[in-house]
Amino acid sequence: YDSRDLTTHAVCVGMTGSGKTGLGISIIEEAAMDGVPVIAIDPKGDLGNLMLTFPELDAASFRAWIDPGAAERKGMTPDAFAASQAEVWRNGLAEWGQGPERIARLRATADFAVYTPGSSAGRGLTPIRSMDPPAKGTDPESARDRLVSLASGLCTLLGVDADPIQSREHILLASVIGDAWARGVGLDLAGLIGLVQNPPLAKIGVLDVDAFMAPKDRGALAMRLNNLLASPGFAGWLDGEPMDIGRLLHTPEGKPRVSVLSIAHLGDQERMFFVTLVLGELIAWMRRQPGTGSLRAMLYMDEVFGYFPPTANPPSKTPLLTLMKQARAYGVGCVLATQNPVDLDYKGLSNAGTWLIGRLQTERDKARLMDGLDAVGGGGDRGALDRMISGLGKREFWLHSVHGGGPTHFKTRWAMSYLRGPMTLAEISRLANDKAIKEETKDGAPLTHPAVVEAAASTTSLAPAVPAGVSVVFAPVSATVRVGDRLVYRPALLGEASLHHVRAGVGLDLWRDARVVAPIGVDADARSPWDAARVVWGEALELDDAPDGRGSFEPLHADATNEKSYAGWAKSLKDWLYRTQAIEIHQCRALKLIGEPGELLGAFRVRVRQAAHERRDEEVEELRAKYAKKIETLEKRVERAERAVERERGQAEQARLSSAVSIGQTILGVLLGRKKISSTNAGRAGTAARSVGRASQQARDVDRAEAVLAEAREEVRLLADEANREIEALRRRWDPESLEIETVSVSPRKSEMRVGEVRVVWLPVRISGDGRAEPAYRIR
Repeated sequence: YDSRDLTTHAVCVGMTGSGKTGLGISIIEEAAMDGVPVIAIDPKGDLGNLMLTFPELDAASFRAWIDPGAAERKGMTPDAFAASQAEVWRNGLAEWGQGPERIARLRATADFAVYTPGSSAGRGLTPIRSMDPPAKGTDPESARDRLVSLASGLCTLLGVDADPIQSREHILLASVIGDAWARGVGLDLAGLIGLVQNPPLAKIGVLDVDAFMAPKDRGALAMRLNNLLASPGFAGWLDGEPMDIGRLLHTPEGKPRVSVLSIAHLGDQERMFFVTLVLGELIAWMRRQPGTGSLRAMLYMDEVFGYFPPTANPPSKTPLLTLMKQARAYGVGCVLATQNPVDLDYKGLSNAGTWLIGRLQTERDKARLMDGLDAVGGGGDRGALDRMISGLGKREFWLHSVHGGGPTHFKTRWAMSYLRGPMTLAEISRLANDKAIKEETKDGAPLTHPAVVEAAASTTSLAPAVPAGVSVVFAPVSATVRVGDRLVYRPALLGEASLHHVRAGVGLDLWRDARVVAPIGVDADARSPWDAARVVWGEALELDDAPDGRGSFEPLHADATNEKSYAGWAKSLKDWLYRTQAIEIHQCRALKLIGEPGELLGAFRVRVRQAAHERRDEEVEELRAKYAKKIETLEKRVERAERAVERERGQAEQARLSSAVSIGQTILGVLLGRKKISSTNAGRAGTAARSVGRASQQARDVDRAEAVLAEAREEVRLLADEANREIEALRRRWDPESLEIETVSVSPRKSEMRVGEVRVVWLPVRISGDGRAEPAYRIR
């Protein structure tokens, strides 16, 4: 089964005990082995088993994860039961030609992580800590879909109507968030509460805001949001990594990741809220990718019951429909599994090209499934299909694929992961501790400096004076300042320059405009500030000519009040930019692929892997097409040989019967006639002898025909083996891990560098009542 066939999506159905989870885990394992990242939504808690891969296959590895109750039921000690499980797994894998080295390769190829939103048991994942606006260049449809998913998820979490057309709450939330995004402003939940109470909009549609929703009703909605924020149980939703599909699919180094999103511990509303937001973010990420015919990423959902029903329209259904209809063009494959066939919208699943059908018990389930197959053109003979499904055993499935061939019966291979059953939060926490999870720092975090974590010792209401020839600008306040907070401006230097990078060998000829921000707080070393600087490219840092009236100002370092300091800082800035701002260009000669200026190595590795998969799939397709004609010719020869064998066998059988009749007549003539052999009996004996000769000749003809058939079949087998060897060679040739990546460092031309004046920029910081400080400005 080609990985790219999954771009047309798959549906897996089977009752409890059919082996559906084992099949799903095996599919995920094979995707990871092929370098395809996976987001796996896990409502039941089974997919955490993907973390339980033990290359040593020893009893000690299994001992920590066996079920003591299962050991007791079998009358075994935990140690003995662990040893028996290790033996079962060793033998099971060996039967399928899988050894410890394949498990080790799985672990080396992909990173595995379990996220537990709303809980600290696994890796934290928060979809609403920061509702950042879409990245520049995002198409309007993607931004709109993401906005609708976010508003729908919030409404679901609040227990209010999430209909995007009819719900006033949904429309209000989408309107105020969309307005903030249009202004390039990100929001947190606290900021959203303020905007709900006092929307910065005059109208919603053609109605005044107050006419659309009265202040009293907006206050009630704001109160519900505030209660949610203040709830102790909600604190877990605000901790952890921000929702970033790119990080869920790849590590910063570019390694493919299998991200298990475990939601078994959540309530129904929380699950719907989270799943809706994940799907919305996935669609937004997907639409930023270039088109491809190869599998770029996979979404696996272990139980789709309730998320894709045939009649109701929960918030999750619209994004799932969008994925089923549009994801193929971007190389994103969806695999949806369920044990409840009656709860699937089969019209919505008409885009699924692969159906994996396991054992079903009830006639209602089988009838509903056959209705679904009829919808995708795979129904056929209902009676035969019913008998096929009813006759399936555990771990046995029927495959229906639009990519060729009729229904195929198969048995799932042994999973490399230890399938020990659903995992509790406590067990997931053990997994997290065993893996020693390290938090990753997201590139592009707000600029900070050491003083940012402490409250200012002293401030003034007016900005300190700077030398007469020095310009002053202010970063606008983009965060919500709550009651009890203080807004404090901290000083920094702002240098601006244009840099020219040129290298013909990698096709680089690029001018870049840089803004360099260097803190100059009271305790900072103002004589060499650029060593602590951050470069902001283009106009990613917004600037104003005036401060926010609510802010106070920290003092300037003494050197910043001396006009001569700025000329020295401008000169040292040029030296610093030349030394530190080289562009690294990555290239893969085998693929003729050159990285973008400033592209991180991890991101380039992701592109190399995708390009290698596309090249492999294209060449495999060409190779198969070449061999298909040869194999078709040989198969026609096999068909002719089979017909010849059947013909010769028929003639041989007829000759044998004729010979038997002739011999029988001769014997009867002798037994029933005169004692002397008459001329008639003699003639019959001659005819019988000739019949025996013809039968013998026909038998030899059968042997020759069967030899020709065996030779033709052997030629087909040899040709297929030859094709498979060439395909395997192509897979090795385009293995992303074997492709060399070179890195070229290109410094800016110092002679062409243009450095402007160095100015003072005041950066707003929000300081809470407990003294915690965080930036209140935004860098896009």
